[in-house]
Order: sequence, then structure tokens, then C-alpha cells
Amino acid sequence: MAEVVLMPQLGESVTEGTIGQWLKKVGDTVEKYESLLEVMTDKVNAEVPAPVGGTVSKILVKEGQTVGVGTPICEIAVSGEEESPSSEAQEGPETAQPSQSQANSGSPEMAQTHQEGVEVSSNGDSLRGRYSPAVRRLASENHINPDTIDGTGAKGRVTRQDILKAISEQRESATEPARTPSQEAQAEPSAAPSPTSSPSANETPVLQGAPAVIDPEDEIVPLPSVRKVIAERMVRSKTTVPHAWLMMEVDVSGLVALREQLKEEFKAKEGISLTYVPFMLKAVVQALKAVPEMNAQWNGDSIVMKKRINIGMATATDRGLIVPVIKNADEKSLVGLARSSQDLVKRARNGRLTMDDLTGGTFTVDNTGAIGTVLTYPIINAPEVGIITMEAIVKRPVVVQDMVAIRSMMNICISFDHRVVDGAEAGKFVRIVKENLEAVGPSTSIY
Repeated sequence: MAEVVLMPQLGESVTEGTIGQWLKKVGDTVEKYESLLEVMTDKVNAEVPAPVGGTVSKILVKEGQTVGVGTPICEIAVSGEEESPSSEAQEGPETAQPSQSQANSGSPEMAQTHQEGVEVSSNGDSLRGRYSPAVRRLASENHINPDTIDGTGAKGRVTRQDILKAISEQRESATEPARTPSQEAQAEPSAAPSPTSSPSANETPVLQGAPAVIDPEDEIVPLPSVRKVIAERMVRSKTTVPHAWLMMEVDVSGLVALREQLKEEFKAKEGISLTYVPFMLKAVVQALKAVPEMNAQWNGDSIVMKKRINIGMATATDRGLIVPVIKNADEKSLVGLARSSQDLVKRARNGRLTMDDLTGGTFTVDNTGAIGTVLTYPIINAPEVGIITMEAIVKRPVVVQDMVAIRSMMNICISFDHRVVDGAEAGKFVRIVKENLEAVGPSTSIY
């Protein structure tokens, strides 16, 4: 039989994905877990592995097309199974003419029963002879009665594609709340959408607002898919999350001295550069342990306190900003954080991240100082509670023990969800990050 591959869940709160590139074509063989296609996720291309081994028999969604999670995107003829890619064409003789039992579908043995809002047949055997084995099997596994479906095949026969469409519609209807008759009456289409209604795919908040003024010499650049995803998510976060912000300055003179002392030896020993990022990651991990309210997520009428500490790292690529995640960051040494962070950044910029690399984040760190900024107001990566930036390290005169000294100073800025935490918790968190960074000196061990 053919295995139907569905658009996977690409991360928290993600409801759709865009096909970036098919890595396998119809007729190609594919091993289980081998990369099948690239999907544009939350700001990145993620490779989707094949759930089974076999031959790609059908591609149902074209490159560049955006579909919802759970939508069938291709079919794989499983190795060793009898069904071939052309099996649907062989279904005709079996379903070309309705059987006598179909004519008597109103008989007691074919009475319909409602199970979880889906109509199913009370006698599966009565479906034999009227539908192909593939259709019967798929319908049975998903509690769908083929008698209720208008077939699109020859002479109105129900094909496997008709069943797949019904499965997709069933999933969509399952996510909609039940409505009373009075609510149904009020749901008549109106000339204009309600201000509170959800925007359609072509009416995202990104595309709303005052139109641009276009002069004859101006160039109009179509919005790339990735840029559209970034824009939509930023608008959603900024308009639905009550952002609050604060900043502290940190004296990182000791950290700068330690890095200068160790960077050549570290490069020779580890094969990677020693940057300031792993020190920041370590300081954030320690602060999240001390203030667990910051390692949480907003959940509508509740707050989810996350037990794992997974740090997202905002990373600039030529396709836009993406946020790969260091899983279980609290279990890694400073060297381990250095390896993990640089590996993720490299793969992000090469477009080689997996879906697992992009999901599960509980807090985000952004190294905005890499582009020279000294003060930023980052947008929260919802549903996380906060995002913190490390700004550029600048030498400037400061007062130390009533004397003016030249010190290496860095600002750290945090945006936090004021629904979950107040300034007291956020301030405590930033203060602990500051204290941990200022505690680093030439005598600090990084192993």
C-alpha cells in the first residue's frame, strides 16, 4: 500500500508550512528517515525525513505552495507491498457499478452511527465489493464512511484521493468549536469581515495597513515566503504579547581579558573560535535556574513552567532571521555550549537545520552586538516569556571605587511578557545574568 506523508507539525503554534524543494521526485526510491523534501518553517528551510522506505509514487503539493499541518503532501509506495503508484487506475472495475447492497444502503445493517462527530458504517463488511481495498482500508482507519463522499473518479467512484480530502476536512472541522443553531444563524456571510475574525491566508496582518506610495522609478520586490513568515510572526507577537523592557550595563573587562588569554589555545585545541556567546549562554542558564518564572510559556488561561532549559539563538542568515535551539543547555559545559552554538549557526546559514533544531525553545538569546548595536528592543519569540540581547562591548570611562577607569562595558536588554512576569522577576533575572558575567576573570576555568 502507499504511505501518505502529511505536512508535519513544524513547531509550537505553527499551523502551516511552505514546500521549499522536493529532494525526491516521482519514481525515486527513498530510504526510511532519508530526507524527502525541504519545508519552510518558522523562518528556515527544514528537511523532512521519509517515514517509510519505498518509492515516491505521488507528489500532491507543488514547490512554493503553502498548506496546513496534517495536509497530505505526497505518497510513498512501501517496499514489498503489492500496491503500485497506478493502483488508483486499477480501482475502476471494482467500483464502476454500484452493487445491490449500495442500492439498499438504507437497510438496518447499513445504518449510520455517529462516533465523535464522524459518520461511520456499523458494518464494515458491507463496504466490500463497492470500494477498492486501498479506499476501504484508508476509510476504516480514519472512521470515514465512503458512502457519504462524492466520488471524483470514473462514473463517480470514490478514490483514495477523495478519502484523503475527507480526512483533511475532518481535521479542520475538529478544530472548530461547536455552534448552536442561533450561532449558525448569526454566521451568515457579511459584506465585510468582522474586526475580530481571523485573517485569511491572503489577508494576514502583514498585508494590511496603508498602501505604499509608488513612484515611476521605484522597484517593487515581491515578498519572499520566508520574509512573509517572519513579518507575520513578528506582527502577531507584537500585537498579542504585552511587551515590557529593561536594560542593565555589565562590566565585562574580566571576560574580555580571559578570552584574549585563551582564544589561540582554545582554537588549536577545540577547532572552533572562543567567542563571548557561550559565556552569555552560561550566564542565562544560571539565571533561568534562579528565576524559573522566566523559563515558562503563556498558555491562555494558564502558565506552563518548563522543566527543560532549551535556549534559542537568534541567527541572521541570507534567508532571514531564524532561531535554532540548544536543547538541555543546563547540562552542557561552557565548551559544550560553544560547540553547540557554533554548529547550529553554521548549519542555519547553510540551510541544513532539522525540525528538531527549530523546536522546543524555552528562552531566546540574541547577539545583536555582533552588528555593533549598543541598545535594542527585541520582539519576544512567543509563546516564550522573554528574549535577552547582548550588545556590543565598548571601552569607555566608568567610575570604579570613586576613580575613573577605562573598562569594557556591555549592555544587556530584555523584553518580557508582562502577563507572566513583572519587572521584579525580570529585573532579578537580568541582575543574575550581569553578576555571572562580571564574575568571569583571567582565573576562570572554562572546562
